[in-house]
Amino acid sequence: MAPPAVRNKRLICPGTAGSFQTYVRDELPAGGEAAPAVWFAYSADRKGEHPQHHLREFAGVPQADGYSGFSKLYGGGRVLEAACWAHVRRKFVDLHELHKSPVAAEALDRIGALYAIEQQIRGRPPDERRAARQERSRPLLDGLPRGSSKRSPRSRRNRRPPKRFATR
Repeated sequence: MAPPAVRNKRLICPGTAGSFQTYVRDELPAGGEAAPAVWFAYSADRKGEHPQHHLREFAGVPQADGYSGFSKLYGGGRVLEAACWAHVRRKFVDLHELHKSPVAAEALDRIGALYAIEQQIRGRPPDERRAARQERSRPLLDGLPRGSSKRSPRSRRNRRPPKRFATR
């Protein structure tokens, strides 16, 4: 059985600099037998040291949003990142809406096909899911358009994706 995913959602506390981290384990959709669980942790600020402290003994595959506080967890091999496809997809949606990008349209088609594969294999045993992903999902991922190997920082005011991703 694969290690459980830990999902994190930061809930900003109105009127404070603090936040709640919510860690959730639910293996049932992946065919696991462990009972679902949730743990809430309050932090006085949003520093990355808090999730690093919360998960200091965790080993596995957390599925987290793009919060940079998780970055240091992924360095030692004990914790492997499972990036959130919804966040990746949203960037391609923005790009397609702004520029009618054929690259973004292709990426959205491929991500949609990946979602369909996951729907079909949900609840199957881990070895079946792994085999289906290698056979059917890997070619879609290998052909996914790549815009840049560098991150393009964007301020909160400027939410537009960089134009270099708009065309091939």
